[in-house]
Amino acid sequence: MSFDVQAIRQQFPILGREIDGQPLVYLDNAATTQKPQAVIDALVDYYSTCNSNVHRGAHRLADEATMRFEGARDTLAHYLNAYHREEVIWTSGTTESLNVIAHGLAQQLKAGDEVMVTEMEHHANLVTWQQACKKAGATLKVVPINELGELDVEQYKAMLSDSTKLVAIPHVSNALGSINPIVELTKLAKEKGALVSIDGAQGAAHFKIDVREIGCDFYSFSAHKLYGPTGVGILWGKKEVLENWPVWQTGGEMISEVSYQDATWNVLPYRLEAGTPNIAGAIGMAAAVSWFAQLDYDAVQAHEKALLAHATKLAEGIEGLTIIGQAKNKTGVLSFIMEGGHPADIGFLLDRQGIAIRTGHHCAEPLMNKLEVPGTARASFAIYNTIEEVDRLFEALAKVRMMLD
Repeated sequence: MSFDVQAIRQQFPILGREIDGQPLVYLDNAATTQKPQAVIDALVDYYSTCNSNVHRGAHRLADEATMRFEGARDTLAHYLNAYHREEVIWTSGTTESLNVIAHGLAQQLKAGDEVMVTEMEHHANLVTWQQACKKAGATLKVVPINELGELDVEQYKAMLSDSTKLVAIPHVSNALGSINPIVELTKLAKEKGALVSIDGAQGAAHFKIDVREIGCDFYSFSAHKLYGPTGVGILWGKKEVLENWPVWQTGGEMISEVSYQDATWNVLPYRLEAGTPNIAGAIGMAAAVSWFAQLDYDAVQAHEKALLAHATKLAEGIEGLTIIGQAKNKTGVLSFIMEGGHPADIGFLLDRQGIAIRTGHHCAEPLMNKLEVPGTARASFAIYNTIEEVDRLFEALAKVRMMLD
């Protein structure tokens, strides 16, 4: 098992930056990850050599752009172990992917139907289903979490019913780092005949995703949380579900035939991809996935676990600091509050020492209300972070503690 974090870091140009004369310590990876040179090169190469629209051009640049764009779809399909390449739908990111599903579901739900989410949801995996249920007169059920920030699986089982039409689960909580047992949860939902949608925005950055093994109907994630560009992501869905799913947007590309009176829709994947796609983004996302896939997966997991374990140990040694979210099975996230300091103040004082974290409710306001905190300070780790950077975080927090006293 080999993992050379310094060799990894050399591939990320931005990690050489300084902030106010201090070396950058970037610990805001749950919001967005930095990009390796391989991804930057893929974007530059596309724009420099074959920038063109795809699919219908009658010239060499269009052919080359189309080959790269559709090749990127093949890369994602292989990475996910999809059944068919046309199950990979390009979107602007996880949020749009979830809205594609919710838009279609809202047209199928009726009064008496139920949709289940959890108390740990990001707004993108809550408001979408909330609004779909309101539109259809269906019921939204919220599965509770325990005091550690873990999903209550027994309550989940009890809340499933023959009326459950869809279960929406985060693979990993962005605010707490809790990892959900998505294979088990999916199996239980399928036994009731429900569709299962996994919000993989945080999971895809830490785990190899196999949609066949999970057994879900939909899996969504964004490129920018997996070392890729912003503004692009994918919705993966089973072909038999997606091929008759209500269209999300209308316009070019998703049309089969059109007259002034009516229109018919294209086949998958194009029927759900209206308009000019984010061609460069798709190519960049494929480059990121290819880069990530060639790493030693077991070594990456061991490194990330070591970072979190070290950070947790140091956090437990600071008087007045409380870790928010202490699930037995968690990854990548250390959320905390400190006596005498608002999370925003903590973030500001850390930034002046060159350390980038995130503060606030992390698009999980109902969860923060349940936990009775105004928000948290959140340090989130990626494969290029080091034990030394974790030490720097807590050296800086010690100074913050003195400033706040």
